Amino acid sequence: MAKRDYYEVLGVERNVSDGELKKAYRRLAMKHHPDRNPDDEAAERNFKEAKEAYEVLSDAQKRAAYDQFGHAGVDPSAAGGGFHTGPGGFGDIFGDIFGDIFGAGGRRSSGRSRGADLRYNLELSLEEAVRGTEVKIRIPAKVLCGTCDGSGAAPGTSPTSCSTCNGQGQVRMQQGFFSVQQTCPQCRGSGQSIETPCSRCRGAGTVSETKTLSVKVPAGVDDGDQIRLGGEGETGGRGGVPGDLYVQINLKPHPIFKRDGSDLYCELPVSFATLALGGELEIPTLGGRAKLKIPAESQTERVFRLKGKGVKNVRGGAVGDLYCKISVETPVNLTKKQKTLIEELETSIHEGGNRHNPREGGWTSKLKSFFDDIVA
Repeated sequence: MAKRDYYEVLGVERNVSDGELKKAYRRLAMKHHPDRNPDDEAAERNFKEAKEAYEVLSDAQKRAAYDQFGHAGVDPSAAGGGFHTGPGGFGDIFGDIFGDIFGAGGRRSSGRSRGADLRYNLELSLEEAVRGTEVKIRIPAKVLCGTCDGSGAAPGTSPTSCSTCNGQGQVRMQQGFFSVQQTCPQCRGSGQSIETPCSRCRGAGTVSETKTLSVKVPAGVDDGDQIRLGGEGETGGRGGVPGDLYVQINLKPHPIFKRDGSDLYCELPVSFATLALGGELEIPTLGGRAKLKIPAESQTERVFRLKGKGVKNVRGGAVGDLYCKISVETPVNLTKKQKTLIEELETSIHEGGNRHNPREGGWTSKLKSFFDDIVA
């Protein structure tokens, strides 16, 4: 199949500027890139076609040859194999175009890289998380080597440009038209060569140490929240930008409360007498003690809401509420007299019929109807 005109492939005029040419290629590359179109053979063909067209038209010499002789003037079969590190090749195109789109490595010259981000799990009590606190933590991290100031070279010496990649940090293997860009095997991507490594860091530019940091925990943080400490991660290689430290909040189980966002929940065991006759209970809150009035004839599992007794979320908004669920506690270890009194109470209640136990009476009626239907 005859190749399409490169200008037609990219959708540009023959007098297109370098900037417009690059924009046109980026648009097509974003649309047809294999990572965005998995298992799409048509998209893969379009991507390769656009890539081939841009490789030729972005190079002044190749473009001039193409304009004069067409595809015959830039026949890729004339290219040889081996390492290629000079500018103008496909490796430079890939790095320039996709470095900021897909995270592909572009050219390197300084050997400096951003340090790794670190994570620290910080356990807090519910009270500390709600009110806020300040804690000191100790973390192991890589820091800038003080002997060589992060250069990796022994004092009095300096790193030199890598002879294999000419300081690019990457090399290309090219066979015909296809070109594969990979990390330089000599300098391992740093772009630099160190003849006399620093005796302390052995050329790495960083050393392992333990540092103490103060972490201010804002009031209202919740389980799973993170606090970012910029620049407190690992130091970048050979003086590169340090990474960040992410302090992740983990809440310890609380003996009374469970938290859900801005609200708190607890369960209160209540005696049968209190539920039947009503009463007032003293309950704990994170702000102190509070009174909860139990109406007479309250049923177990009833939930009472105490407005504004929850948590003020770190992200703002109104203070949450406290929800207290009451549950009847069956008395244990009864004396003979207590058992007798309960039996007398039970007899007296049953003599009153469904008036005292409406739910039990309703349930009994449903059972009777159910069994009558079965018999019928």
